[in-house]
Amino acid sequence: MSKIGIKKSYTLGDGRTIEIETGKLAKQANGSVVVKMGKTMLLATVVSDKEATEGTDFLPLTVEYKEKYAAAGRFPGGFLKREARPSDSEILVCRLIDRALRPLFPDDYHGNTSVVVNLISHGDDCLPDALACLAASAAIAVSDIPFNGPASEVRIARIDGKWEINPTRTALENSDIDMIVAATVDNIMMVEGEMLEVSEADMLEAIKIAHTEIKKQCQLQLDLASEIEKAKTKREYKHEPTPNTELEAKIKAAIYDKCYAIAKEGNADKSLRAQKFKAIKDELVATLNEEELAQSFLLKKYLHDVEKEAVRDCVLNERTRLDGRKLNQIRPIWSEVDYLPGAHGSSIFTRGETQSLTSVTLGNRMDEQLIDAATHKGTSKFILHYNFPSYSTGESYANRGTGRREIGHGNLAMRALKPMLPTGAENPYTIRIVSEILESNGSSSMATVCAGTLALMDAGVQIKRPVSGIAMGLISKGDKYAVLSDILGDEDHLGDMDFKVTGTTVGITACQMDIKVDGLSYQILEEALAQAKEGRLHILGEIAKTMAAPNADYKPHTPRITQITIPKEMIGAVIGPGGKIIQEIQASTGATITIEEKDNKGIVAIMSNDAEAMKAALARIKAITAVPEVGEIYKGKVKSITNFGAFVEIIPGKDGLLHISEINWDRVEKVEDVLKEGQEIEVKLIEVDAKTGKLKLSRKVLLDKPQKTQV
Repeated sequence: MSKIGIKKSYTLGDGRTIEIETGKLAKQANGSVVVKMGKTMLLATVVSDKEATEGTDFLPLTVEYKEKYAAAGRFPGGFLKREARPSDSEILVCRLIDRALRPLFPDDYHGNTSVVVNLISHGDDCLPDALACLAASAAIAVSDIPFNGPASEVRIARIDGKWEINPTRTALENSDIDMIVAATVDNIMMVEGEMLEVSEADMLEAIKIAHTEIKKQCQLQLDLASEIEKAKTKREYKHEPTPNTELEAKIKAAIYDKCYAIAKEGNADKSLRAQKFKAIKDELVATLNEEELAQSFLLKKYLHDVEKEAVRDCVLNERTRLDGRKLNQIRPIWSEVDYLPGAHGSSIFTRGETQSLTSVTLGNRMDEQLIDAATHKGTSKFILHYNFPSYSTGESYANRGTGRREIGHGNLAMRALKPMLPTGAENPYTIRIVSEILESNGSSSMATVCAGTLALMDAGVQIKRPVSGIAMGLISKGDKYAVLSDILGDEDHLGDMDFKVTGTTVGITACQMDIKVDGLSYQILEEALAQAKEGRLHILGEIAKTMAAPNADYKPHTPRITQITIPKEMIGAVIGPGGKIIQEIQASTGATITIEEKDNKGIVAIMSNDAEAMKAALARIKAITAVPEVGEIYKGKVKSITNFGAFVEIIPGKDGLLHISEINWDRVEKVEDVLKEGQEIEVKLIEVDAKTGKLKLSRKVLLDKPQKTQV
């Protein structure tokens, strides 16, 4: 039997091997590969229509990433016990793949294209998201689909001061830089990650190290594709009408100067600018003949392209922007805290025509987000949700649930703020931040970071330092370029880069960068980072004018949480049989109690708005978990009486023997003559048997000793 499949592999610096195989699975797809590292395997496929749907002037690319539970030998949760809608983490991986690949398809390629990546085996504590783009790009590389790749992604982390490529999940817990970098052999395409207040120089070094490894993975794909016959000749296509150079020249002659003039005006009102650009186009369209109007596809394209060229040229030539700002100038900022009286913390942050209304809610351990993924299980105490309704851009469409963009922007803001949250006993709360974008004209995710900082401080959460965020842009043409601070929505659309950077006065906490052009030099990237730092510090200064530090205390209506540590073996005593004791304490006091085992200890959290209820619940738990101490005096209850003494419960669940000889100084003939069952008495613990642990009590030592009578 002939050998099935073609394999190529290379070895990482630490000895691990990455292998790509094609020609064995999913052969009816236009391209398919299996990427393997250790026990982790990804199957990637790509299918693209040879013809484009009429009137389509963009690339209809869909990217799906799915983690199969069987890959890790697990059952999916829920009633159906099957994979359902993508989780947030799967959607974030989809975005990583999409953002790296989409710019690499030819501009005039509009065939409906589907990339599907499935995790089919998982092991070795491997993080498969670092391999997903490699798999997707390799599937395209071995197909006949036109593509200006290959590309790949790697995770770069600094762990205990050393750089590592694609580290394990466990190792990543000790990192201060965690970034995913995507690139081709020549150019960086995408960067996303979180950091513990690192410098711009450190971030740039991480990107360079990652790019060195990516080049090896790109070469691996080229070597594999060179052995695949259909990959050697890419398909021919014609997805756009034949260019009409006369129409293009006519449109440019008619509107270029007018568009340039509008851009030069520097009007800060987005809607007014849009109206002026539209009026110019409408005026031109009214002069066109029927033959020209019939070429609607080209007409729309040329109108857009000429406007884009005029605006970009204006920025490069005049060094001013659409809204009149200088290249490094930040839009006007105003902010406010404590706007929502019912929330535990709230803020409004407005920068230009972008506005976020953000709230903070503080909850207990039962409010933690459960994570049940194929690759790992756990909980999260910090949740950030970002909502982008249609009215925020003055549009009218149905808001049908959370989109991929909202999940991506929310995740970026969450990663920006997370390093500054208090940890351990300093933060007993589960924290949820919700950002409602009320207006949007660029940088709404960065507005969420700023509003989130203010809302956390308003809530009394003792963050280490305030965090701000800024979105940087780039316009380049030949040797000319302009780095733009705090970009508008139009500048994002018309520009060559969207680079979001968040951080404190100390350093960077998160970043997200998408490059739309080839040839971005490290010099430009370094300049963009320096300009971003300048803008970030300016915004932090504006935030400080509203609120410079967290409130010293939580709001009066915020539930209070008290935490105590108990011995591990006492957890069962507090919970009781079938949860009987803890439920009774909650019912009688009104407090909410949670218990978790951590580091061989029990962590008990008591949450209540009522100080007395919390005090009562705390007293009950301390009584249950108290360790009897010799010499201590207890107020106990007589539980049972025998002919040799009484058993007294000094703390819940712990009885001691009060021997008949220890009841009174005078001789007691019958215990019932002095004590009754249910009676409360004070006793002193006089001994704990070293072998049995039995408690010996005395009542008489607390009584005055009778004086001996003189004879």
